[in-house]
Amino acid sequence: MTTKIISGEFTVALAPIEGYTKGQQGINLGRMSIDKTFTGALNATSQGEMLSAMTPTQGSAGYVAIEQVIGELEGKQGSFVLQHFGTMNKGQDSLILNVVPDSGSNELKGLTGSMKIRIEQGIHYYDFEYSL
Repeated sequence: MTTKIISGEFTVALAPIEGYTKGQQGINLGRMSIDKTFTGALNATSQGEMLSAMTPTQGSAGYVAIEQVIGELEGKQGSFVLQHFGTMNKGQDSLILNVVPDSGSNELKGLTGSMKIRIEQGIHYYDFEYSL
């Protein structure tokens, strides 16, 4: 298997959805829908859900999310699932996005990898390191 790194842009729309639980003692728990459109070597759309916790401390929060990406990766059709794990500690952020094992379908069966997200001048970019 060869490892490749591709980059491109994406747009994202988040919308609150009703959650099961509410935060207490200064914690704000949230649930959001995720809709993305990827362009570039990854030409796809995704839908998913995010759970978040905002603390009373400015810049400290955490979130987890799952999104299914459906479309074309360098000419190969299929889908895969990305799992997110993000934390912010007083503004210092850490974000892990991994392909869920065995989530690839059709021509993307066997896909593994991880994605990094960059936001520069208000534009969202992805850097996707993958093997297929």
